[in-house]
Amino acid sequence: MSSDIGLNARIGWIGVGRMGLPMIARLLGAGYEVTVWNRTREKAEPLAARGASLAASLAELADCDVVFTMVAGSEDFKSVTIGEGGLLTRADRAPSILIDSSTVSAESSEQVRAQCARVGTALLAAPVSGNPSVVRAGKLTLVVSGPHEAYAAALPILKALGRGATYVGEGDGARLVKICHNLALGIVAQTLAEITVLAEKGGISRTDFLTFFNDSVMGSMFSRYKTPALVTLDYTPSFTPTLLLKDFDLGLEAAEGLGVSVPVVEHVRALVAALIYEGYADVDFAAMLSVQAKASGLELHSEPGPVSDGLESSEATAAS
Repeated sequence: MSSDIGLNARIGWIGVGRMGLPMIARLLGAGYEVTVWNRTREKAEPLAARGASLAASLAELADCDVVFTMVAGSEDFKSVTIGEGGLLTRADRAPSILIDSSTVSAESSEQVRAQCARVGTALLAAPVSGNPSVVRAGKLTLVVSGPHEAYAAALPILKALGRGATYVGEGDGARLVKICHNLALGIVAQTLAEITVLAEKGGISRTDFLTFFNDSVMGSMFSRYKTPALVTLDYTPSFTPTLLLKDFDLGLEAAEGLGVSVPVVEHVRALVAALIYEGYADVDFAAMLSVQAKASGLELHSEPGPVSDGLESSEATAAS
């Protein structure tokens, strides 16, 4: 396997969701040839205008050098790879490298890895951290595990997606890192909801409180890019409570298997489940704020801002 696949690599992509769309656009912008398959073809059609090719079938992508998968969960990952007509089911051809950026169980990953070994494909687990705005700003980060030779070969492509990739060894270590990351995501989001409601009930506007918080030592890229949703109450989804609950369940499964006590994770998992029960299943998980306000007897109103997500200048630079 070449240590540098280069710009001539033929890239396939399976799954054009909220994250897939801007990630594919970055690869196209970097000069790569990308062929895309999505279960709902209409969602992939805007990419054709940017230079992507659209595949009629999953098996068609087996002709690519590198194929990315970014799908909703474990069953979807198995379906598009080892299911009927899947990427890895052709007898005559398979991609050199499969890069999976989904959050899936260790069991499903092992099943796909076994088929990869049979057809001569190297599997890299490469979950990402960020949302579509982060992708467009060029600040997406990836954590990667799998054969080091495949990682080295794919690194130029991974670098085109954002600001860097962290290699954490052979096997599926990257999936555990991503699960741990998403547990922290939920815990921090719940913390932000609680302290923001506390400040507002004490007479401080959300805009003022979060402006101070983001400029303090406690501020982060995450708190900054969640601030507009918390201030305006716009819960257009970037990551839903349904997906977050799936990751909490994966995290609790991993903790049980490794014998690790995670009482905070268990508590926040119950709060995420309650969020879904309250009717917030398919909006952004920033809706934790509304549930916390309701429990605290606080009526929320949208504040006009202006507020920054901390990404505007980077997005402008990326677009220029």
